[in-house]
Amino acid sequence: MKPDPGTGTLVPFDFNGIYDEVPSLRRLDVDLDVLPFDPIDSSNVEPSLWVRLAEIIRDNYARYDGFVVLHGTDTMSYSSSALSFMLEGLDKAVVFTGSQIPIGVLRSDGRENLITAIEIAASKENGRSVVPEVSLYFQNRLFRANRTKKHSAEDLSAFASHNYPALADVGVGIHYRYGAIAPHPAEGTPFRVSTGVSQDVLVVKVFPGMTERTLRTLLEADGVRGVVLETYGAGNAPTFGWFIGALERTIARGVHVINVTQCVSGAVDMDIYETGRRLQDAGVISGRDITTEAALTKMMFLLGQGYGEEEFVRRMKSSLRGEMTEE
Repeated sequence: MKPDPGTGTLVPFDFNGIYDEVPSLRRLDVDLDVLPFDPIDSSNVEPSLWVRLAEIIRDNYARYDGFVVLHGTDTMSYSSSALSFMLEGLDKAVVFTGSQIPIGVLRSDGRENLITAIEIAASKENGRSVVPEVSLYFQNRLFRANRTKKHSAEDLSAFASHNYPALADVGVGIHYRYGAIAPHPAEGTPFRVSTGVSQDVLVVKVFPGMTERTLRTLLEADGVRGVVLETYGAGNAPTFGWFIGALERTIARGVHVINVTQCVSGAVDMDIYETGRRLQDAGVISGRDITTEAALTKMMFLLGQGYGEEEFVRRMKSSLRGEMTEE
């Protein structure tokens, strides 16, 4: 957004004039093409937008060395996580970024975020992209996208990756952590885009005082095929008969349930406590250290591929794009 000269109100920024608004970009020695979207609040983002982004990257993949996606912060971790699953065999950088302060405002953090994201997306070593994965750049740090979470509504450092190191730190120079960056796909691996995404999912957050009626209403909602269950600590939840029974009936209907922790860091380990083992015995899948955002979008992606029961569970338990630590 930028202030309207006449009224002072914020209006959508026209990125077709990006060199006029951010003249520093001319010094990057990068050929830059801009594809503007009709502006929406990121709170209104839906999977149809993820599909459109994935198709644009697919259709233009051979023409560019890298891609930058400008996105509102509220749902950026969801969108970037979704793209990480939809883009398979990726050998180029796809960098999400945005700003806490609108880019047209004098004190905006958006200019630096934009400039550095473009520089990272264009960076190559030995003729290949330095960061061949979907990432998220914000306030001097580059993260693996599907490891991120927006953790502040006010700080300029709005995003964090609690369970995985940053891919790069940016100061006077850009310092890449090569050991943390995804390796290039094997020679000859084709780049593929899968646009099947299912919206038949929900997130259930366990809380003290949750009633049987509430849980059953959620789990028995028409059309639900996947549930992200946010539990306490290392994956613990009530062991009341009605609670475990509701999950068992849900899983028996063919609905997949993955267990993620409500904590911002750490992992689910359903072998530590009896409460976790009860969930495991009921057929709940351990999400280990995956974020809710990545668990939800991964489930939507896998359900959209039409896998059978065993293959779905195998892929849900496996790290597909570095979104969780392998057992």
